[in-house]
Amino acid sequence: MKLTFRLVQIAIGAISFGSSLAGAEPIDFLNINGQVRSYYLSRISNAPGVQDANAFSVGGILNIETKPFFGGFGAGISFYTANSLGLNDNGPGHTDVTLMGNGTSLNALGQAFLQYKNSNVLMRAGNQVINTPWLGSSDGRLLPATYQGVYVEIAPVKNLKLYALRINKWKSRTSSAYFKDNFYYPVTYAGDSMFGSTSVLPAGASESYGVVALGTTYKTSALTTQAWYYNFYQFAKLAYADTSYTYKTGTGFDPFIGAQFVHEENNDSLLNGVRLDTQIGSGVKATAGGLKVGVNSSYGEFTVAYNKILSHAGSVGGGALVSPYTVGLASDPLYTTSMIRGLVEQGPGNATKIGYVNRFLDKKVLLAASYARYHTAYFGNSSDTYLDLTYFPDGKFKGLSVRDRVEVSNGGGGLNPGNKSFIYNRVMLQYSF
Repeated sequence: MKLTFRLVQIAIGAISFGSSLAGAEPIDFLNINGQVRSYYLSRISNAPGVQDANAFSVGGILNIETKPFFGGFGAGISFYTANSLGLNDNGPGHTDVTLMGNGTSLNALGQAFLQYKNSNVLMRAGNQVINTPWLGSSDGRLLPATYQGVYVEIAPVKNLKLYALRINKWKSRTSSAYFKDNFYYPVTYAGDSMFGSTSVLPAGASESYGVVALGTTYKTSALTTQAWYYNFYQFAKLAYADTSYTYKTGTGFDPFIGAQFVHEENNDSLLNGVRLDTQIGSGVKATAGGLKVGVNSSYGEFTVAYNKILSHAGSVGGGALVSPYTVGLASDPLYTTSMIRGLVEQGPGNATKIGYVNRFLDKKVLLAASYARYHTAYFGNSSDTYLDLTYFPDGKFKGLSVRDRVEVSNGGGGLNPGNKSFIYNRVMLQYSF
């Protein structure tokens, strides 16, 4: 990886030197940015005989992208690297492998794409970061997930955007290469160091055919709405809609309301006959809805949210939502998802969540807090209490952020080890340049 970075530096220097010899200004045709990040995770269990776990890593991302040429064409690459510096205890059960797997280093070509871009169109092909509601970067650890395929984004009129994508492979946040799998496949499937997965499929399961998706968003100062269709080949066909409206009162207190709906079906899913959420079923059939109300003010944002997944006896997971690229990560768009898990990880049932977000001290400090309560058909009742504090210094330290996220999980029905509470703490230092 160091050699690769050095070659890039030499190439850029050679171009600039050649331009100077010709009596011209150095060619400025690259945008270079990235981040350096350190991350520490700890999981403290209150269950007798269950070991506490932790993990530490430092790493970063270097993004290099050409500026548009020939009317908007360009290319980009991103180098990803992470290293534990030999500080982790790799004994069984001691290291949290969701940070960077069970190795001591991870290096990857995270992005490598060609693109066409103007004010109304973005077309990109290759390895890339993609962020959509049910398929995204899940950037809650050291490195994000990336995808191999084609992505198109069009803005035909003001406030409206249209999206289309076709994904063939992906690279999870603990993987060093691209694979035809997802989080329902077993860890190390086909050699993939994909940790944090749900791992319900057998080792001999056929490879994933990937995803095709279509979407649209419409945004104004008061209204935000989106609709998506995903075909997770061999797994589920998902339809999703979400809309929210904020009433601008002019008083400093602006109430808002949001609603979302999800429906899935697929009779030929690879999950047929597989135990998911303690249930063995045939055919995917899932329906979920949600409602969120709250108020924005100078004192912060207050929200109350509710989600429900209906039970469908005899179907996969008894009616569980199938989400191949977010399950186990708690990175889905349901209103009541917590840092550790949500209804996607727990199956049919309902959840309520109250939250508060505010920025203070000249917006240098961001505070988020929430409490979520889950009532599920197969895992009983559980709750998650969450606190998130981030500091953004300015001046010579602009670009730096220090973040600490803590969640206490209480759950029964086999959800938590020994049905006891545990504490998950995540500390991240990041410098963006």
